[in-house]
Amino acid sequence: MPKLHRKNDGKPIRDAMTRAGLSIPALAEATKWVDPAGKGVSAAAVGRLVGRGKTARDRCEWTTAWFVAEALHRKTNAPLQDLFTMPTGSTSIIERSSLDAEEE
Repeated sequence: MPKLHRKNDGKPIRDAMTRAGLSIPALAEATKWVDPAGKGVSAAAVGRLVGRGKTARDRCEWTTAWFVAEALHRKTNAPLQDLFTMPTGSTSIIERSSLDAEEE
């Protein structure tokens, strides 16, 4: 599964957190409510997404982005597309099949 990229170095996420009145630990806790397994996203992972320093990360797993965006959406109505860049379509134009691999 492709990774999603946070927009504008995480500023839209930070802005949504401010509007929602959520700190990093509070947002991490809120993600547990949207995760069907109840695990959510760790405060450390949220911190890496909203951070600006050395530990900040521009990319995350689809599920991480989804849980963060859904938790924020419930408080601010900010959709996932406002917070993260969607993956682009595949650039591969070659169609492959098992028969192609068998040919010599």
